[in-house]
Amino acid sequence: MFKKCEGIVIRTNDYGESNKIVTIYSRELGKVGMMARGAKKPSSRLSATTQLFTYGHFFVQAGSGMGTLHQGEVISSMRSIREDIFCTAYASYIVELTDKVTENNKPNPFLFEFLYQTLSYMNEGYDLDVLTYIYEMKMLNVLGLYPSLNECVFCQSKDGVFGFSIRDNGLICHRCTEKDPYHLRVSPGTIKLLRLFYYIDLQRLGSISVKEETKHQLKLIIDSYYEEYSGLFLKSKRFLNQMDKLKTTFDVKDKD
Repeated sequence: MFKKCEGIVIRTNDYGESNKIVTIYSRELGKVGMMARGAKKPSSRLSATTQLFTYGHFFVQAGSGMGTLHQGEVISSMRSIREDIFCTAYASYIVELTDKVTENNKPNPFLFEFLYQTLSYMNEGYDLDVLTYIYEMKMLNVLGLYPSLNECVFCQSKDGVFGFSIRDNGLICHRCTEKDPYHLRVSPGTIKLLRLFYYIDLQRLGSISVKEETKHQLKLIIDSYYEEYSGLFLKSKRFLNQMDKLKTTFDVKDKD
């Protein structure tokens, strides 16, 4: 049975001399793996549609096992992502994270739209760090994680100066800091953005300017939280961290 779906290529693996196994995240079918025969050949009609990050329509022959990709129509190649090494690193992390936290054949149109919008904004040149932090925060619920971001995890107070307790899964106010001496002390602005990124509708994202120090604090909280609770160890994340260090080195040299 042939099915047409709107999807994004989130993983590709070479198979044999000329074939690819392609994983897409689609609006209609969720995550689907399929064989793309001959896709490694430059002359193949499937070559363009099986590139990582490609957004398009896919015509799949579905069965009890792996499907077969028969035809594809590129809507957007996300060219700007692939032409920039930093953007490629961030987008690679986004699609690998999506791949690792989703199950096969379980549609989630909201998640598909979120993935598409994130990659589109990256392709258009929006702040890569901000988009990544938003994506990570929004994916927590997909992982079954629900940090307390509206009140202190101990006294339930909504007022005060807050830090973040990794151990106790949420905000900790200044009155309760002794209950977790290892909580992360961050600025009020960081807490505000952390909450905003968790709840924001990405389609309503405007221009958000975030100071580098605030980015460092956001990254510290989010990375620490993922390390504690997600169980994920992604190659793209390690590479992205290496790229961040390289970018910092370039920025320092530019200032000199």
